[in-house]
Amino acid sequence: MQTNLFLTQTDTTIGFVSQDSKKIDQAKKRKPNKHYIKVVNSLETLKRFSRVPNKYKNAVRRAKRTTFIMPNGLSFRVVKNTEHNLLLDRLYWVYSSSANLSGAEYDEAYAKENTEVLVSFPKKKDRKERKASRIYKLSQNNIRSIR
Repeated sequence: MQTNLFLTQTDTTIGFVSQDSKKIDQAKKRKPNKHYIKVVNSLETLKRFSRVPNKYKNAVRRAKRTTFIMPNGLSFRVVKNTEHNLLLDRLYWVYSSSANLSGAEYDEAYAKENTEVLVSFPKKKDRKERKASRIYKLSQNNIRSIR
């Protein structure tokens, strides 16, 4: 299956998204040993990749703009009720990262030049960087704030 690299306004930032993490690595000029957040369109999709400890299911269900590192070490964010869901509901899940060179500020020209598909939303003329998502690490017994 051919996977594309999309440039889009996500729920938190202007980002590169793809189901192929190598394409994001290439666009960001980043070493492939780092993990990306997997953004999913629903809790049902999340269940295919990881199990949320019972103690934290309500927190994950209610969270907005929040990333959770699961006990298996993988990180996920469930996105609901945003324009980003127009893409996510078609793909179900994507790897996501900010649309910039690794460690650099966002440069619109660079981002557009290094993407395969530009996703724009007609009613919003401006793309913007929002506050980064909160990150929590879950274990079976506790929750720890990372960012």
